[in-house]
Amino acid sequence: MIPATIAMTVLGVLVSLAPASAYGRRDSDSREKELEGIFQNLTDGQSPGTAILVRENGQTLFRRGYGVRDVRSRKAIDSHTNFRLASCTKQFTAMAIMLLVHEGRMRYDERLTEVLRGFPDYGKVITIRNLLNHTSGLPDYEDLMDQTPARRARWTKNRQIHDAEVLGLLEAQKDGAFAPGTRWSYSNSGYVVLGLMVAEVSGKPFEDFLQERIFAPLKMDHTLAYVRGKNEVPDRAYGHSKEGEAFVETDQSATSATLGDGGVYSNLEDLAKWDDALARHTLLAASEMQPALTPVTLADGSLPSWASGPGDTNPQTGQHVSYGFGWFLDDYSGHRRMWHYGETTGFKTVIERFTAGNLTVIVLANRSDLDPKTLALKAANVYLSKLE
Repeated sequence: MIPATIAMTVLGVLVSLAPASAYGRRDSDSREKELEGIFQNLTDGQSPGTAILVRENGQTLFRRGYGVRDVRSRKAIDSHTNFRLASCTKQFTAMAIMLLVHEGRMRYDERLTEVLRGFPDYGKVITIRNLLNHTSGLPDYEDLMDQTPARRARWTKNRQIHDAEVLGLLEAQKDGAFAPGTRWSYSNSGYVVLGLMVAEVSGKPFEDFLQERIFAPLKMDHTLAYVRGKNEVPDRAYGHSKEGEAFVETDQSATSATLGDGGVYSNLEDLAKWDDALARHTLLAASEMQPALTPVTLADGSLPSWASGPGDTNPQTGQHVSYGFGWFLDDYSGHRRMWHYGETTGFKTVIERFTAGNLTVIVLANRSDLDPKTLALKAANVYLSKLE
């Protein structure tokens, strides 16, 4: 027979534990309902939509698809649906470079012309580090495409510009937009060039290097850098834009075929594996990842700001920017984060990783009228509030 005092103690412990467990379930249910409230009314079952993933401490807390992959088949978006990541590709391009640095086959202080030997003299002062953190001063290839009507007419959504042609446009220039390291200017050109460097050093096409060194080892079995005629995107979502009350497929543009700056397609299932690999340092040790997570400073020691130009309508123009290798790095409501945003014809994407709270929010959209950045932060707020 259990003594009365022990029985009372055990009973007291059980009573104290029961409400905590119940409250924990109710707390989880409440947060899930909050997330449902953010996303469920954004689209209907016949329109393009979104895929959302929320993970904390390596566990998936919320994974949903809303809407359809395309308005032709009306197939529902789910966790296997592949979206074009656009500029969220840059974190994979940066990782590819970092793996080659890890092997001693590249150096961050190596010059552009040491790798791509046919590049003109202005590349002699551009380092790989400059390319990774957007301080290279390379001209924007889309601006170069637009310089003359005759030149622009060469490229359409059916006759797209490819990486080698981007390189050709850059090689036709006599100098860069500014001296490397003196300014910060977001550069798709730089990441196209980085992809070409990976191919040059590895001896493999960039898309194959990503497959063999990142996607296959992490079992990201349905993620790929899309090359028309070479591979196919499984379970593919197509991009859409809204015209009046209707959605029109706007999946490709003249610049949709470049790789290092925006050519990867992926889905929630595979991006959860990518998130795990980053958290567990599967591909690179924590010390080797540190350069990617160190905000760039300019050559004079000052903090960089978003560059501005004639007619610039970017609301961030003139504001300080914090960038590493393939990631923006800053605080949100006092929480340290690494993040990136992507936008291209018919697609918008965002990956938010709050490193202190081990919280990740991913929003992928195949329609251009949504704002994944705002949606992701609304979702993050549901969980970040408990860390404060």
